[in-house]
Amino acid sequence: MINTIIFDFGDVFINLNKQETVEQFTKLGLPEPNEDLINLNFQFEKGLISEKDFINGFKKYIPDADENNIKSAWNSVIGEFPLYRLEFLQMLKGKYKLFLLTNTDCIHINHFEDKVGESFSRDFYQCFDKVYYSYEMGMRKPDPAIFRELIKRHELHPQRTLFVDDKKENTDAAAALGIQIWNLQVGNEDVVDLFQKKIL
Repeated sequence: MINTIIFDFGDVFINLNKQETVEQFTKLGLPEPNEDLINLNFQFEKGLISEKDFINGFKKYIPDADENNIKSAWNSVIGEFPLYRLEFLQMLKGKYKLFLLTNTDCIHINHFEDKVGESFSRDFYQCFDKVYYSYEMGMRKPDPAIFRELIKRHELHPQRTLFVDDKKENTDAAAALGIQIWNLQVGNEDVVDLFQKKIL
């Protein structure tokens, strides 16, 4: 029987506007993400480079854009957080050990907290036994080490632990360690459908 649930954040609780980010950067003169910027993002999500280094990495390709332009375009991916999802999470609190495990960076998290406000973000965070951000951990999904770290820190039993994520490479990595998974299909499924999936 499942006694622990590890949740992803983006497109599980908060909606992501990925196309909006592409359009915003196009307006700044960046036609599409390139391998250099994708790697830059991975480094930033692991906390291996500073916010300044991250911004400067974009300026190399869009020199006319200032820091505020770049941060605004970067943050345009952060969409709405429907209240019913928070209420669903609050219903789970106390019945399961709950963890948040997300690949993210300080720019996005600061923007999220400003966007939803102090009260909402506090209510959200209080649902979890612990919140794990990749940039604070120095590793990111789907690296198996990030799952092993949670298992070790909290003495979790993989077979009694459920991991919910919208990216298959992440759920595949967790499943390889014996963790139960739900690869949530964005647009067709919602996290509040959890009990209908008959996983728990």
